[in-house]
Amino acid sequence: MKKVMCFGTFDVLHLGHLNYFKEAKKHGNYLIVVIARDKTKELQKKQTVFSETERLELIQSLRIVDQALLGYPDNHFKIIKEYEPDVICLGYDHKISEQELKQNLLKIGLSPEIKRIPSYNPHQQKSSLIKELILKRP
Repeated sequence: MKKVMCFGTFDVLHLGHLNYFKEAKKHGNYLIVVIARDKTKELQKKQTVFSETERLELIQSLRIVDQALLGYPDNHFKIIKEYEPDVICLGYDHKISEQELKQNLLKIGLSPEIKRIPSYNPHQQKSSLIKELILKRP
């Protein structure tokens, strides 16, 4: 079994998220999706529409996702060490570079493949844009 892990907030689920999961799943046969914690989003000063438990429930309900988990707010690498994926897929907008992630993983004894998933229609299928449109509606 080849485990693939991807990460995100997944607030206001949309086609860009589904594309991310489909593309990630092409790199293995067991997809683990790690959902950002509310505390992490607060520290980043980013507001979410749905709570971490609601986002977890939404992601768990998707057929393409084999396992959905909440991350650890105090140590983002802990969940990677715990599940030891063969492949880590980053979204196009994840801030960390593949090289930086690879170096950090080597420090904890892991060397999964790192893949960057390209954007899917980023001018329409982006959570921040969708939230903005929703909030503008009368």
